[in-house]
Amino acid sequence: MEAAVIGAGGWGTALAVLLADKGCPVSLWMRSADLYKTIILKRTNEKYLPGVKLGPLIRPTLELGEALRNKRLVIFAVPSHGLRAVAVAAAPHLSPHAIVVNAAKGLEEPSRLRLSQVLKEELPPELHSQIAVISGPNHAEEVSRGLPSATVAASTNRETARWVQEALMTPSFRVYTNADLIGVELGGALKNVIALGAGIVEGLELGDNARAALVTRGLVEMTRLGTALGAHAGTFAGLSGLGDLYATCSSPHSRNRAVGFKLGRGMRFGEITAGMHTVAEGINTTRVAAELSRQAGVEMPITAEIYRVLFEGKLPQKAVDRLMQREKKAESEESAFKK
Repeated sequence: MEAAVIGAGGWGTALAVLLADKGCPVSLWMRSADLYKTIILKRTNEKYLPGVKLGPLIRPTLELGEALRNKRLVIFAVPSHGLRAVAVAAAPHLSPHAIVVNAAKGLEEPSRLRLSQVLKEELPPELHSQIAVISGPNHAEEVSRGLPSATVAASTNRETARWVQEALMTPSFRVYTNADLIGVELGGALKNVIALGAGIVEGLELGDNARAALVTRGLVEMTRLGTALGAHAGTFAGLSGLGDLYATCSSPHSRNRAVGFKLGRGMRFGEITAGMHTVAEGINTTRVAAELSRQAGVEMPITAEIYRVLFEGKLPQKAVDRLMQREKKAESEESAFKK
């Protein structure tokens, strides 16, 4: 099997390393000529995944058609805002037998679509049953070094999910399948919003109790919106929900947590984003999630306050105060006292 990884950020590069270590030749496509030259000369991606050697089975390329030609496995690892344009450019070059995997976590603006839906809109109909996503607590820095990790491969087609499971499974990278494509995608996207909040709590030095409360209630919000949009509640207790949420809210590798931390420390949103060379998907996802919650009539108070901090200039401490002073409630509908 030969593979193509489209996007040479940290996660795309880590997946190329994982496949190459299994003996799979990989074409790694990137836009940047400077990054291409660096990888060719040094065999490392110092900008996005420093210190990780790229073996001889990884072939960097700037030519999308060349990267995709006759590839059985195609992994898209580009940010949500760029996926549609890349998919349009890729469509004419894809083999009709290709298994197409989206590895990024986010929601498209302004369409509010999940990323598998974006792929289905732009790729030929014969490929639709061959589209899958992977999502879970998978920091590229750890996966690329062979540290034990687990992920979920989700598809509406059972055989596609199982094929991806087999293709990506290694002794250090365990892959589970899941038929709940909606839940797996929403878990991976929405946890980034809560990670922004966890970073804010840490930046404000509010303590472990506050962070635990925010993460727990954040998971409730994720589940609430997910089920309203057709997902299964149980998916949010799995790797692509709780697992990814825990990792992203606690890890120093998390870009979204880092953005939230800076906000909690008093930096302005514009200052933070001006200095970033990688994408914190939670920023755009916060806007989309807030719109989806209004559209679906779903209450998401944490998401709403993070939106106000990011886009309306609300002070983080004021947002925390508002959440703490909301009206009294039962923890859940199931746990409420009956009248």
